[in-house]
Amino acid sequence: MSAAPLLEVQNLSMRFGGLVAIDDLSFTANRAEITSIIGPNGAGKTTLFNCLTGFYRPSSGRLILHDDAGSHDLERMRGYRIAREAGVARTFQNIRLFPGMTVLENLVVAQHARLMRASVWSIAGILGLASYRRAEDAAAELAGDWLRRIGLLDRADALAGSLPYGAQRRLEIARAMCTEPRLLCLDEPAAGLNPRESAELKEFIRAIRERHAIGILLVEHDMSVVMAISDRVVVLDYGAKIADGPPAAVRADPRVIRAYLGEE
Repeated sequence: MSAAPLLEVQNLSMRFGGLVAIDDLSFTANRAEITSIIGPNGAGKTTLFNCLTGFYRPSSGRLILHDDAGSHDLERMRGYRIAREAGVARTFQNIRLFPGMTVLENLVVAQHARLMRASVWSIAGILGLASYRRAEDAAAELAGDWLRRIGLLDRADALAGSLPYGAQRRLEIARAMCTEPRLLCLDEPAAGLNPRESAELKEFIRAIRERHAIGILLVEHDMSVVMAISDRVVVLDYGAKIADGPPAAVRADPRVIRAYLGEE
């Protein structure tokens, strides 16, 4: 039985004046699979993530996210609705934690929308109603579970900005997962990691996929990470797709080799 589609990218284009950053791109990412987007610098990978998460509105094309209740046209939604209603979460190339907040606070603040709904937009919180206290307890429990999983429970009260770089990377992924997404978009999570940290990251991403059965979209330059954990790899070059398939087939594709190594 074939895997069920989670995300469909249909004829997506993104232009900035005369610059075509994404050119008529189409691919499908399945549920409970890791789909990697690779390509040389400037290939359009981060632009794709920015379109998916509402930072950019595409020039043309469709971005369809499926769930059990139907589907969402992401290109028509505001960014906050993409996260809240469609269930798309992301991390960034440059870590964007709240460095002046504690490690625990970074994970609780990711659940702000859920807590606000439980508080009836502050009324229940001000009155101290039991329903809001239960929501607070649930948020703290979820945050604590993720702190245990990333090995930072003993650093819960430390400032996020004081953590080592690799720990900050893990914390940022855990913060995204606290929103309980259907699709997790990871933008170069292995950037700046040493080989031991990269190996730990691979196992962490695999564990997320296996435990939560969510789709993961991965942009990454570290091919040891990409080839080890991906179910499917999509290759971009100058905004256009040049390959799409299992890792072994993509790695041997002459077009991919030319895009990365160049040719005379």
